[in-house]
Amino acid sequence: MSHIVLSLKQQPALRVDMRGITPKALSTLSLADIERLVVHHGTQALPLAEFFTVSTMGSEASLPDTLRLEGDLSRFDRVGWQMDAGQLVVQGHVGDYAGACMSGGSLHVQGNVARLAACEMAGGTLTIDGNAGDFAASTLPGSMDGMRGGTLLIKGRAGDRFADRMRRGTAVVFGDVGDFAASRMVAGTVALGGDVGAHLGFGMRRGSVVLARDMASNATPISPTAPTFVPALVDAAVFWQLLSRDLVQHGGPFAGLPSRRVQRRLGDVAFGGKGELIFAL
Repeated sequence: MSHIVLSLKQQPALRVDMRGITPKALSTLSLADIERLVVHHGTQALPLAEFFTVSTMGSEASLPDTLRLEGDLSRFDRVGWQMDAGQLVVQGHVGDYAGACMSGGSLHVQGNVARLAACEMAGGTLTIDGNAGDFAASTLPGSMDGMRGGTLLIKGRAGDRFADRMRRGTAVVFGDVGDFAASRMVAGTVALGGDVGAHLGFGMRRGSVVLARDMASNATPISPTAPTFVPALVDAAVFWQLLSRDLVQHGGPFAGLPSRRVQRRLGDVAFGGKGELIFAL
């Protein structure tokens, strides 16, 4: 199967919408056909060749359909939009909506992403080596449901409203997150390796948020918890072992989770919530 490479020629003057440029969509096309694919630059519809040099890197039967984007794509939005198969690798930064509405495949961004990454993601894996902007793993504007499945792995920091209205899946951040993380969360698993901002879990109904920052020298929670999260009275040792063994595969701040004891707080009871904040000690 072809290993297709799109190398950025120069930075565009306006933002470019990359929807439709996925490994599966390009896998059966010739280089000439790929160059003629249309993307939107502001209000203009322009051929892909206007922005990228298109080439291939041979054929390997053992690889899935693979697309590689090279260059600083900070002005390119919807990279991996509605991707459902194959492998997409970006060697650089990308703009808004990276991996939004994904249902399968693998997207690996070797840089930072802007806002709304993995919004309404339903499957597949999105790995971000750098930082993510606001509303990652959240909802599209005007929608009621956030991330719905799959795995999001952010090795840097994440902005505000991370995992807002999340319904399913696993969202992992190695670094810090901003305000209102896991707000209005319905279900799923969020794992945070650094500090968190204000209003963690505001309006949370169900789901699990694991806070894995090393607390060996401090037995208090890593940030003030709202009074609408109450101490858990029932032990959940078996569940914790299952959950921690799933998260430990990501390494980093989650590497030693199975051996750490936990404190659990349940809520947000102001909203009738039955979610849980799990503090690894």
